[in-house]
Amino acid sequence: MNMKTTRMQVFATVTAIAAMFLLALSAQAQDASATYKAKCAACHGADGTGSAMGTKMGAHDFTTAAVQGMSDAELTETITNGKNKMPKYGTSLKPEDIKGLVAYIRTLKK
Repeated sequence: MNMKTTRMQVFATVTAIAAMFLLALSAQAQDASATYKAKCAACHGADGTGSAMGTKMGAHDFTTAAVQGMSDAELTETITNGKNKMPKYGTSLKPEDIKGLVAYIRTLKK
């Protein structure tokens, strides 16, 4: 095998790995988006700013500095155990789903 062939094989391998990684990230993002829509959007709104019902119930606007300034651990705790009128999701969601929701909430900042 010559050097050019080896480089092409390495390039093809790296490209394939990168593509699989991006597809996996995309799938995780889609899962988090679907979970958000199913579990959170009714109160927090599709864009994170809060629905009419959620605002009346005191649901937080995810786009604010206050929420975005919370640590991942704080957001995970709230999603897992609930808070005020928010139900706890620790029994119905897997830890990786909750982690995905935290990451999704981070995308909603202003």
